[in-house]
Amino acid sequence: MTSTPATAISKTFVSSESPGAPRMGAGGRPCQGIYYTPADSRPRVAVIATHYQIDFSEHYLADYLAARGIGFLGWNTRYRGYEWQFNLDRALVDIGVGMRWLREQAGVEHIVVLGNSGGGSLMAAYHAQTVEPCVPPARDMQPAPGIDDLIAGDAYISLAAHLGRPDVLTAWMDPAVIDENDPTLTDPELDLFNPLHGPPFSAEFLARYRAAQVTRNHRITVWARAELDRITAAGYHDRNFTVPRTWADPRMVDPALDPSSRTAGMCYRGEAAAANRGDGALASQTTLRNWLHMWSLEDSPCRAEPYLAKITVPTLVMNPEGDEGVFPSDAQQIFDAIPSADKSRVDLPGDHYFRSESAREAVADVIADWVSARFPVQ
Repeated sequence: MTSTPATAISKTFVSSESPGAPRMGAGGRPCQGIYYTPADSRPRVAVIATHYQIDFSEHYLADYLAARGIGFLGWNTRYRGYEWQFNLDRALVDIGVGMRWLREQAGVEHIVVLGNSGGGSLMAAYHAQTVEPCVPPARDMQPAPGIDDLIAGDAYISLAAHLGRPDVLTAWMDPAVIDENDPTLTDPELDLFNPLHGPPFSAEFLARYRAAQVTRNHRITVWARAELDRITAAGYHDRNFTVPRTWADPRMVDPALDPSSRTAGMCYRGEAAAANRGDGALASQTTLRNWLHMWSLEDSPCRAEPYLAKITVPTLVMNPEGDEGVFPSDAQQIFDAIPSADKSRVDLPGDHYFRSESAREAVADVIADWVSARFPVQ
């Protein structure tokens, strides 16, 4: 289903309050997004895409899918730009506001839930909650108003997604960090960027490295729990901290691991060795409560696999062949975890964002063809 380049696109700004989240003092509403459609058309099928904290209102696929007759709601929750405040059940309620708008205001008959990048686990959690209540409230909080009144989607797409915030952070974090308060201190036996270790890396080194990454995540969790107990006993609610050096997945250094067409030594912020010693990484701005709710392997509800196991609607898993941070095995694990009898996996050329025009056209064609084979688009 290929569109004509000249297709005119209509864009509608949508904003709304959410249960438990009223209009803010400065005037903004907590949930905002943009709905894309072919001009003068009301699509019967729409896609909704949301991320933990990145603004998806101008998502790169929006115009492409609208040009193919599929509505696209790039939707943001109250946590857009505020990841360190994130609470999963409240974010799901906000996604539900967008779902309800598509049904009741846009007149959409079928909604496809799109989990792109970090949004993969978020949207899987949303769908799972509509199947069976399974998402707990954050520590010391009551369940989110409206959490048991969510509209289910009709299909799920995983696009360049990973297995959740704790999982991707742990896979990327540098286990050679000795002191969380001094990022310059390094265990030389675990230094990924020391050429004496590779690439290629020995199986023994990789096993030690991966185990030490998990240990580092658990170590931060133990500290965060104890520190939260200490400060709450003193009358404080939370405190900020940072997690340094989280661009250190061995697959970033050696593309022979989890082979794909990605460039050796690179990550989303350029050269991995340099990015790992810089700023602007996962969990670089977090709090004790946020760590436990979002990043901890032991405590976080933001891991995808329990939610993927509840997806029985038609599912499409799409993987960019040149992705520098999400790898073929991630796509395969997502695919394997979903029990739907109608599921497909497609690998396409492109980086994490399918930046070229031809790559985005190809992604949109695959999605449009897959959707139209299951739901009446026109």
